[in-house]
Amino acid sequence: MLASTVPMVATLKLEYVEVTPERAVLRLPDQPEYRNHVGGPHAGAMFTLGESASGAVVLAAFGDTLGRATPLPVRAEVDYRKIARGDLVATAVLGRPAGEVLAELDAGQRPEFPVEVSTVRPDGAETGRMTVVWTLRPNG
Repeated sequence: MLASTVPMVATLKLEYVEVTPERAVLRLPDQPEYRNHVGGPHAGAMFTLGESASGAVVLAAFGDTLGRATPLPVRAEVDYRKIARGDLVATAVLGRPAGEVLAELDAGQRPEFPVEVSTVRPDGAETGRMTVVWTLRPNG
């Protein structure tokens, strides 16, 4: 669904490796047109990979609530740890149990919840960490 509704996903040729309600794994293939001055993926491409992975797990966990709430990112923090080169893989993990988040939504609140993302390069070294805080905004 994301590839068809979010054009940037298709532009960067992001690949969905695994998507469950608990975690999502996406791959950013190495593409010369998206490299930075040190030969790795541009920080904007890396951000899009991480944010897209977080969105994939959010949609998998809360996709059945779209009729009553809209998932939206609230804020994000990125920690670039090592030079990224080659294909990158981002793994996003839901930071709170979905049931807790849904209980807050059912109680009339606008819940916020973190999604933790780790990005690694082909040698397994972690190139970045990201926390994206999401909300479920009640519709109407």
